[in-house]
Amino acid sequence: MAVSQTLTQVVDLVSEHKVEITVAFVAVYFLSQIRTYFKLAHVPGPWFAGWSDIPHNWSIWNERAYQYYYDISERYGKIARIGPNSVLSSSPEVWIHVNTKPGYRRSDWYFKAVRVEYQRDNIFSQADTEKHDATRKKIAPGYSGRENLELEGSVDSRVVAFLDLIRRNYLSVDGGPVKKMDLAKKIQFFTMDVISLVAFGTTFGMLDRDSDINNFVKSSEDGLLIGNMFMSLNLAWLVQAPVIGKFLGPSPKDKTGFGAMMRETFRYIDERVKNAATDTRRDMLASFYRHGVRGDELRSEVLEQMVAGSDTTAGALRGIMLHVLGTPRVQKKLQDEIDAVHAKRTWGDGIVPHAVAKQMPYMQAVIREGLRIWPPVLNLLPKDVPAAGDTIVVDGKKVFLPGGTCIGVSTLAMHHDKELYGEDADVFRPERWLLETDQQKLAMMTRINDLTFGHGKWQCLGKPVAQMEINKMLFEWFRNFDWAVAKPSKPWRFTNAFGLFLINDFYVRVMERET
Repeated sequence: MAVSQTLTQVVDLVSEHKVEITVAFVAVYFLSQIRTYFKLAHVPGPWFAGWSDIPHNWSIWNERAYQYYYDISERYGKIARIGPNSVLSSSPEVWIHVNTKPGYRRSDWYFKAVRVEYQRDNIFSQADTEKHDATRKKIAPGYSGRENLELEGSVDSRVVAFLDLIRRNYLSVDGGPVKKMDLAKKIQFFTMDVISLVAFGTTFGMLDRDSDINNFVKSSEDGLLIGNMFMSLNLAWLVQAPVIGKFLGPSPKDKTGFGAMMRETFRYIDERVKNAATDTRRDMLASFYRHGVRGDELRSEVLEQMVAGSDTTAGALRGIMLHVLGTPRVQKKLQDEIDAVHAKRTWGDGIVPHAVAKQMPYMQAVIREGLRIWPPVLNLLPKDVPAAGDTIVVDGKKVFLPGGTCIGVSTLAMHHDKELYGEDADVFRPERWLLETDQQKLAMMTRINDLTFGHGKWQCLGKPVAQMEINKMLFEWFRNFDWAVAKPSKPWRFTNAFGLFLINDFYVRVMERET
């Protein structure tokens, strides 16, 4: 009875003073907003960004966030505000500092949104630094050629499969009908086949069948687009929410799509684990298992490679190929260098060894320039500033960032910096890597280019695999074939989700080279 009377009194009190209470709540909200605004008022940026994330979210919704980051950096400089509690930087020194100084951690709002599985983290989504470092220590050896003895042979077998696919289905003849090939799609088949073979010893067989098996590729693209939309609406948390989240994301029970790929991946893993005592293979899965990765953790780390190890390398190869094919003099010089190396053939027959390809100056310049002009990963990769705050140095000036501030990287602006690369920074010119006489400047260019794969403890573990795929594939493509874009007026169709380019309809004409 007493409780009932008390509740009645409270309701009456609220009814009598609802105007005052509403005003109080509004006042508290605006005071909080004003306090948040002035925390970063010393950082330049659009005025509205200090009050709302709407402009940033709108750019994500439009699948053009990478361009928004570039435009902001071009207008406001190497440190700029993009939200009430968010800044971005195009300074390589700042980004290296953020990725090496203790105390910085991954931002939950972004990295939880890129989870592959329901309420399970992997090496890429893990925001807890200690857990991330512990996992990295266990799985890092699996990406190296020292433990993964089958790595180069696995890549070679898929390069051969790609060459065979072209000769089987897509060779055109001079003056004859053009057998158009969607290079974007075939590259994704290649990277999916490589990473499945490298990861757990069995290829999906996409190149062999010239088919997107169970719509794995399409469903991965669809998932990125849906996830990108949820993030733009600040609803990414729903996919990880209790109960409802289970029904919003992919499941191994799905008959097709990404869920089917999860099921197939888990099946391969379970078979290998069941026979671990007698399995003598030395691949990525074997290394993970040998270093104590077990159960769900093993499944999650291998599955993550199916996504991260495929999309990023595919993006790099597509970008490099478009710019080489669009610059005939580069294609000619690249083929001349390849022919000269192949004529010596110090390795005998077969696919070019990675050790040989890495020593080819012009091809390495082409690869570096391709990664610079069209970086395959353009997301913020945001980190949270340590609780005590931190002072960074931008163009010689100190800038204090309060604890908890989210700081991300403007990758495109960093790689297209005219102060470093010159007025033609937005032009594909591999020679800039060979003709630069200022060794200090060249060292800085190289250091920035290496940031394509991350830095420090956050560096991409798949870097050695990606570099091997890119080097071998470029060498063999241009050694064996002559290439041309089938539709120069519209070479491809693309969009961007989570900072990854989703590219389709990259049609090319391929002809056997005359030797």
